[in-house]
Amino acid sequence: MIPVPARPYAYWLDPAHTALVVIDMQRDFIEPGGFGDSLGNEVARLQAIVPTVAELIGLFRSHGWPVIHTREAHRPDLSDCPPSKIARGNPSVHIGETGAMGRILIAGEPGNQIVDALAPMPGEIVIDKPGKGMFWATGMHERLQQRGISHLVFAGVTTEVCVQTSMREANDRGYECLLIEDASESYFPAFKAAAIDMIVAQGGIVGWVTPLAALRGALADGSVAA
Repeated sequence: MIPVPARPYAYWLDPAHTALVVIDMQRDFIEPGGFGDSLGNEVARLQAIVPTVAELIGLFRSHGWPVIHTREAHRPDLSDCPPSKIARGNPSVHIGETGAMGRILIAGEPGNQIVDALAPMPGEIVIDKPGKGMFWATGMHERLQQRGISHLVFAGVTTEVCVQTSMREANDRGYECLLIEDASESYFPAFKAAAIDMIVAQGGIVGWVTPLAALRGALADGSVAA
């Protein structure tokens, strides 16, 4: 077990049972012309964390630890997307309609792919999730159990929506969750700050939060073998 400096107190990382979860770093949310852009958001905020997320992924790969990628994605016939979700938000292009990178939030479309700089490697788990959380309708809990995973390190977007939802779902299933705060972002700075405050409140009611530098330093100090 390796102690990682974190809020609200040290996070004990278990190298043999830890996986990284990279939430929804897909073109629909991060690049101009995608769903996030269609809602009037400033996507440059999300683009800015790509190098940090890439470094975090590289750190896990260097140790041979599992990396999991998620995409918010729906079936082409939209049978897994409630009409209320399609209608919500008053976007210029709705889920399932054709935008600059194909049909919005539809599995297999160009905009639904993970950005090139963070592309999954062969053997890494990639899950398409129809909701905000990584566990609903994905079978993810069973897959993690099969691998003996008990600790999850989180990155991705957006902090207050899909990342926090996934962390809360994981917390309810008994996983020890750590968010790398500079590898996560929101279109709204105040929302990211509030989400982090909620995660660490009351002694870590949802989990722990730390910057990438603290994790990297802890792993170096712990002399973890690659």
